[in-house]
Amino acid sequence: MSLLGTDLPFPVFRRGKVRDVYALGEHLLLVATDRISAFDCVMPQGIPDKGRILTQVANFWFHATRDLIPNHLVATQVKDYLAELQPYREQLEGRSILVRRTEPLPVECVVRGYLAGSGLKEYQADGTVCGLKLPPGLRLADRLPEPIFTPATKEDEGHDINISFERMAEIVGEERAAQLRQVSLALYQRGVELAAQRGILLADTKFEFGVLPDGSLIVIDEVLTPDSSRYWLADTWRPGQNPPSLDKQFLRDYLETLPTWNKQAPAPDLPQPIIQGIRERYLDLASRFGVEV
Repeated sequence: MSLLGTDLPFPVFRRGKVRDVYALGEHLLLVATDRISAFDCVMPQGIPDKGRILTQVANFWFHATRDLIPNHLVATQVKDYLAELQPYREQLEGRSILVRRTEPLPVECVVRGYLAGSGLKEYQADGTVCGLKLPPGLRLADRLPEPIFTPATKEDEGHDINISFERMAEIVGEERAAQLRQVSLALYQRGVELAAQRGILLADTKFEFGVLPDGSLIVIDEVLTPDSSRYWLADTWRPGQNPPSLDKQFLRDYLETLPTWNKQAPAPDLPQPIIQGIRERYLDLASRFGVEV
């Protein structure tokens, strides 16, 4: 059975597509439900255990990258939470984290090492990705000459919008923009290295950052999960073909086969084989990083 939502007796900070967030003074409680979204629509059915998988994979990466940049983690075990949270251990265990409250930056920091997704569509039309000129003749799933930083806006409704680095600098300031690019590329490279040891290619990913009261930057939300990243199996990767993945692409590919759905809410019901297929892929990814769910 999937957990599609929570109803805890604490102030709701926000409910995202996947996470329910509660305000607890200087901290936030992030609870990952089993909801799954695609094309900015939340599917009617959840994926059993997905919230636990996302939380534990993200925690693996928060710990594996903390030498590169601090993150928002305060506690990952319910026994270490505030006393008023203890009665809700059954709902929270394994799928929640207690984090520092920050001022989130209004941009998403995307790093791409391969050509796929919206980057492929722009490249096919203009030979660029987020305004960055790329060599001619690249195909779907081709490795780029070097990873590229391609930021996007964070939209409350509808699709996030790819923007240039220059536009991002106008939004957050030149010094902060340069810092975000440097840190994002370093985080991506760490992901590439650790994924490669496990037979996986990290094609692309996105990061979110927040600013503490003293002005210091930390990474927030989630890091290198199958919801925020594109993971391909290295031994089946073939440029020019859509590689088998261990992420949400399996769901997107299925939805693209539905001629009657216009990618607007309400989203269609998911058949059981698709639900099970997503769950198996997420569990496979988690197991490769030694994450137990």
